[in-house]
Amino acid sequence: MTTSPDCPTTDVDVVLPCLNEADALPWVLGRIPPGWRALVVDNGSTDGSADIARSLGATVVHEARRGFGAACHAGLTAATAGIVCFCDCDASLDPGLLVPFVREVHDGAADLVLGRRRPQGRGAWPAHARAGNLALARMLRRRTGLRLHDLGPLRAARREPLLALSLDDRRSGYPLQMVVRAADAGWRITEHEVPYRPRTGVSKVTGTWRGTWQALRDMSRVLNEAPRVPAGADRPRSSSRP
Repeated sequence: MTTSPDCPTTDVDVVLPCLNEADALPWVLGRIPPGWRALVVDNGSTDGSADIARSLGATVVHEARRGFGAACHAGLTAATAGIVCFCDCDASLDPGLLVPFVREVHDGAADLVLGRRRPQGRGAWPAHARAGNLALARMLRRRTGLRLHDLGPLRAARREPLLALSLDDRRSGYPLQMVVRAADAGWRITEHEVPYRPRTGVSKVTGTWRGTWQALRDMSRVLNEAPRVPAGADRPRSSSRP
């Protein structure tokens, strides 16, 4: 398998949860690194998102159950690559930024790599959403000891260990549950700054105070879980191959 110096491997699937993102899809899919596979998980779109994604070369997965976690997990279970990445499908984050994340996982320097969002321009990150994220980061620190600043959606890890975490939240708590259970399993978790652009369209989660409150409620439930390490979810072993 031939790779470029910038991409240590092409054995990568990028999960893109999608609900009515027709306007953003061309920009997002145009920035998937060469050789990587885009898995667009259509979560009930009515704007032709699935057809657009397919026409642009993405693999489309359909998930009828509504919920961010439901879409993410459908993508994870459909993935076949050694390393799986996650990225929002609203053009707020550039999937090309995942290249150094994948390199870090591939080289065994980290087990889970997260993007710390840095807003670029007005409207990139509403104040209420930023405040909620900060509160969750502080609660996460008390729960796990991790000194993270963000629980953003841009991330990379190995597929099999992710599946072994037995993630079962199918709503807004899914990204947080991934971090909590990875921390409980002793994973090495790192965080790197990434630019965060104003999204295309209206957020289904943090676009309103009500959506933000529901997300916080979902995540608070995750934080109240008793520490547990599912069988096979202990820290992934380092490997020079995915």
